[in-house]
Amino acid sequence: MLAPTLFCKILFVDYEERFAILEFIGEWNDAIENDIMILKRDVIDLLIENGINSFILIGENVLNFHHSDDCYYEEWFEELQDEDGWVVALNFRPHVIEEMKSIYLDEYIFMSEKINFLDWRTFKPKYLFSTIEKYLYFSASQTLLT
Repeated sequence: MLAPTLFCKILFVDYEERFAILEFIGEWNDAIENDIMILKRDVIDLLIENGINSFILIGENVLNFHHSDDCYYEEWFEELQDEDGWVVALNFRPHVIEEMKSIYLDEYIFMSEKINFLDWRTFKPKYLFSTIEKYLYFSASQTLLT
């Protein structure tokens, strides 16, 4: 449990491939509960200290998102830049993504309609990671070409 309204499950961590899959359930509330601060300090920092540099956040059961500022997201992003890491939002509800994008969190967390509704339950963790990683590198190379 992160906060009274947001639960986090660490579904899988691969220390060799350096990625983690986290699932969230409830209401993501940065405005009142400061959920991102608790997540960053109590979970993410420990994973980063242990070599994790890529994060898959599964949010199909996040019902609402209430924003505050983006400083913890920016800090997380900057820490991963040095490690060629990334954070991907997967299966978040459209209204939650809209709310996140309204404060430009998509500058720090990769969000794409093309992968947002992957049926992640049918993927083994390493296959999910490699699928997303390939998409990210393909997406980045396409951006460089335009």
